[in-house]
Amino acid sequence: MEIMSIAVELVVGYFALLILTKILGKTQITQISAFDFISALILGELVGNSLYDKDISVWSILAAISIWGFLIFSTEFFTQKSRRFRHIMEGTPAIIINKGKIDFQQLKKNHLDLNQLQHLLRAKDIFSVGECEYALLESNGTLSVIKKSIYENVQRADLNIAPTRVSLPLSLIVDGEIVYDNLKIVHKQEDWLVSEIKKHGFQSSKDVLYAEWKEDEPLLVQGY
Repeated sequence: MEIMSIAVELVVGYFALLILTKILGKTQITQISAFDFISALILGELVGNSLYDKDISVWSILAAISIWGFLIFSTEFFTQKSRRFRHIMEGTPAIIINKGKIDFQQLKKNHLDLNQLQHLLRAKDIFSVGECEYALLESNGTLSVIKKSIYENVQRADLNIAPTRVSLPLSLIVDGEIVYDNLKIVHKQEDWLVSEIKKHGFQSSKDVLYAEWKEDEPLLVQGY
């Protein structure tokens, strides 16, 4: 009976957290700040601790998650409305490298050492501080950089090369399954797709691991 009780609480907690994440939005995951990190930890603790506490019911779990979710939602609402409140809760970017020089005071203020700074720069394909003109430490801990002009990649505009049309590649078959939503986007029919994969020696979409469409290019098809 105890195992069944734990299973029920797990299922309820799982779906409650899933729904809460959908309500709060993708930024809870993709752009996690210090506040979001704490929120995620507490949500996990609310469910985790309740699993082995016999005095806590499923309704208590739902109530705790709902109240905490309301607090997070309210905080996000006020951070969108008030710049000052946003500054307090989420912080602001800090200029770590300014005009090619490291700002030591900003490093200390943000508890960042030189080895960590070098690591963040290498993640941006900058292996020497001398290549960087500006570096901003974002509120979520990532680093945004602007290279010195001499180290920047050459752009088409610099060489007076005419721009080409940009298109978005779309997956039409994934693991043998046709992605009909993408097929509609490219204005193609299933018969056309089957005909195209047969040109590559496949008789059915089930034989195809991956098929990708890109405008003005042949269909990319790969089997298992």
